[in-house]
Amino acid sequence: MRLNRFNFKVGGVLLASALVSAACGSASSSASSSSASAAPSEITVGTLYAGSGSFADQSLPEYDGLKFWVSHENSKGGVYVAAYKKRIPVKLVAYNDQSSPATAATLYDQLVTQNKVNIFVSDFGSVLTAPAATIAEEHHMVLFDQSGTGTNFFTPNNPYIVLADLPTSALWPKPLVQFLIAKKINKVALVYGSNDFDGSQDTTIVNGLKAAGITPVYNQAIPTTTSSYGTTISAVAATHPDAVIELGYANNDIAFLSNLASSGTHFKMVFTVFPGQLQQLLEKNVGESGLAYTYTYAAPPLISYNNVNFGMGTTAFEAAFQKQYPGPVNAPEIYGYHTGLTIQLALNHASSISQLSLRSALMAESGKITTLEGLFKLNSEGAQVGELLPVAQLMPTQGNTNTAVQIVYPSSQATASAVYPAP
Repeated sequence: MRLNRFNFKVGGVLLASALVSAACGSASSSASSSSASAAPSEITVGTLYAGSGSFADQSLPEYDGLKFWVSHENSKGGVYVAAYKKRIPVKLVAYNDQSSPATAATLYDQLVTQNKVNIFVSDFGSVLTAPAATIAEEHHMVLFDQSGTGTNFFTPNNPYIVLADLPTSALWPKPLVQFLIAKKINKVALVYGSNDFDGSQDTTIVNGLKAAGITPVYNQAIPTTTSSYGTTISAVAATHPDAVIELGYANNDIAFLSNLASSGTHFKMVFTVFPGQLQQLLEKNVGESGLAYTYTYAAPPLISYNNVNFGMGTTAFEAAFQKQYPGPVNAPEIYGYHTGLTIQLALNHASSISQLSLRSALMAESGKITTLEGLFKLNSEGAQVGELLPVAQLMPTQGNTNTAVQIVYPSSQATASAVYPAP
């Protein structure tokens, strides 16, 4: 992770977050409608980031990706706004929620009611997105949901949300379920965080396995704040599983894999969520031996898309992003940039910058756009459904100094054969 690069001033982007006054809102057009006669002097994008706490490792790189998009568009004179047939500079208004949903709720409300931002963007993940979804619907603001993939956010009667990055979490495990069935792995143990992000994954896995005549030997929800898995690992081991799946956030994965390594317990297959998104963070905290031969989801940039028709492809993005933020590019950085692309797509095509016009523009472009995250496709509820995450395995490299993430399923995308059972 490159947390030391986080700062409050990047390129032409203004990030004096805590000092932004309500005047920012009055300088732009209202959040609910656009003026037919005069273009706003700037398009304000309001968001939160977790500068500390349990979600910081995921939130800060996502925020970097969004800042990169803002600076990239501003270097061209701003984002093109079809409603005014001109480029308009983007101003980013951001506050630090410190990984607290309660703090986030207050700050989200401030963005909408005081700063009166044109574009409303949530922080990382379902836990910190939940208060934003409520406020967005209440104030009739379209929420550009970055990575809150929990299924509960998307309902037929709520037009005020669009999932910018990744499919809903209920779709994530479908390739994993198919992999387990193909490998004839019949004794599966699941441990998952008691939140919608992890719970919806668990439901998909359980239902998929049961449809194939497989009943999990262990299936237990635990608090999202869990930091010690020793007792849970012992309980799982007692069921003698052929595969163990732990569904959590990055800090959960780190704690689980670290506890597993120190326990001396060995499972034939271990799957966790975030090594495929934050490989360097997991390697730093768990070590190569703790990650070796474990499985995960393969997320961009592990999946590379260069044949795109909107925004930069993977290779071009990595080259441009690394000039501003040196080091390996990770998935949340791509999510943040892709959120910017989603905002850009809406502004490029909407007939006005009213909230429902922005959403209608995205729905009209759904299924036509390929980006560095793959096919951009929304269902009628605003949920992303065009991207699936292959199954990957972390293989030791020569010298065992780190791990290489290899896609092992489906075969059409595989870069290596799965090693099962793990040595």
